[in-house]
Amino acid sequence: MKVVRLSAVCLALLVPLHGVALAEEAAPAKEAADVRQPLLERSVEDAQALERQLPASEQQQLQAGSDEFLSLWRPANTADAQGTVIIVPGAGESADWPQGVGPLRRKLPDAAFNSLSLSLPDLVSQMPSARPAEKPPLPVTTETQATPPDAGAGVEKATAQDADTASTEVQLQDPMQVDAERIFARIEAGIAFAQQHNSRSIVLLGHGSGAYWATRYMAERQPAHVQKLMLVDTRTPDNAPQQIDELAALLKVPTTDIFYSDRQAAAAAAQLRLQASKRHKGVTYSQVSLKSLPDKAAQAEQLFRRVKGALSAQ
Repeated sequence: MKVVRLSAVCLALLVPLHGVALAEEAAPAKEAADVRQPLLERSVEDAQALERQLPASEQQQLQAGSDEFLSLWRPANTADAQGTVIIVPGAGESADWPQGVGPLRRKLPDAAFNSLSLSLPDLVSQMPSARPAEKPPLPVTTETQATPPDAGAGVEKATAQDADTASTEVQLQDPMQVDAERIFARIEAGIAFAQQHNSRSIVLLGHGSGAYWATRYMAERQPAHVQKLMLVDTRTPDNAPQQIDELAALLKVPTTDIFYSDRQAAAAAAQLRLQASKRHKGVTYSQVSLKSLPDKAAQAEQLFRRVKGALSAQ
């Protein structure tokens, strides 16, 4: 009877120890599970959705610096293509956005033009900026006061200061300029792709805020391989350093500005762009006004006809 009681006591002591061991083994696994994977950019999620929905024949992965991004390609429905229209969507719009972007990229091949619609990255300038936490000062002890720092400590301190300075410089970099460099790199990748397909002419078409970025690209880079610029429903980002009418005065290529005259803000902004174009000689600038239609298909067809007409006039 004593032997049975002793065994029971030993077993009772071993069970908690076994539980502790299992808990210690499970802790690293729980910690690993608690580590959240970084969220994808919205533009990446949109591109992945398009990859699942659209035929692989339309998908082109282009390289812009360290970024690989999706673009949508459709060749012209003719043996003698007139050129390539590169579409730059606006903020929050995908390469197949149902308003303007998607219908145009699908219809342009019927106008004897290849279409290449780009995916743009998420804008750094529109992300909430996190203020870096300030490092608390190191406590001063009797030992550190009495002991002079050696040469090695001085090198480490200088290195740390250099690292902090470099980090501050990155944080102080203009977010709009960061966005511009990333978007310009993607536009240039699109231009290089169009050149590989022996495009007779290359047209850059910006939609929404994409019209701002397309105009800024043309004004700052002035690429020799783009023959025409088209702006559709132009919108300037709130934090843009320059208004689009200021940039339009720097353009060296024929520009067609398509806007909706029944939208008061859009019509007023278009009037400013028109006035700015008249103040500069040598600027080939024209405007086309449209009316918003309740039928989305009819509105898409109306826009396509105006774009087709502007392309034929070049």
